[in-house]
Amino acid sequence: MLDNRRNSSDAPRERSVEAKRTTIILEKVERDFIESLIKEGKEPGIKPLISKMLDIYKSMMIYDWHFPGEYYCGISRTAFVNVELLNILTQQIPKEKWPEVGEKMGDALKVSIQSTIAVDASKQENWEAIFKRLKVQGFGDFYLKDKFLLLKTPFIHDCEIWKGIMERLLSVKLETRNSVPPLVFEIKNLS
Repeated sequence: MLDNRRNSSDAPRERSVEAKRTTIILEKVERDFIESLIKEGKEPGIKPLISKMLDIYKSMMIYDWHFPGEYYCGISRTAFVNVELLNILTQQIPKEKWPEVGEKMGDALKVSIQSTIAVDASKQENWEAIFKRLKVQGFGDFYLKDKFLLLKTPFIHDCEIWKGIMERLLSVKLETRNSVPPLVFEIKNLS
């Protein structure tokens, strides 16, 4: 006699409603590039790479691309810029003007942040989202440790410019504790 009951291992598995299988057909050159990234250890695998690309896409609003290397993010036009050239440009500003230039940049960045991700930069509970946004845009890696603001890998190397930027952006007073990267500022007060 045949047993028509299915073994539990034969039963079709229920798939998560959220997860769906997707097939992407890549050109050979694209696949070779991805495989080289994985082989060189720059990426752990194709799934994590695609997840990372989607996270960047969402974070940067890359769907607003107009030209290669340039896109609009809220009201701000953003472009990929060579850091060395940017530092040559900032070196042409007299040192006594660095704090003022930083403050103007901080004011502009505050408007950009508010219009793009709709958060108030002066509220400390929003800083994590702001730091993530700044990192995605290439400003550097920001960390808040107790009453200290750390900035690793800044794209501008002049500490006084950064002090002005961050004071105006976050509406705080800062005292410089380390003036070479990683930059360290002590938060003196929250406005």
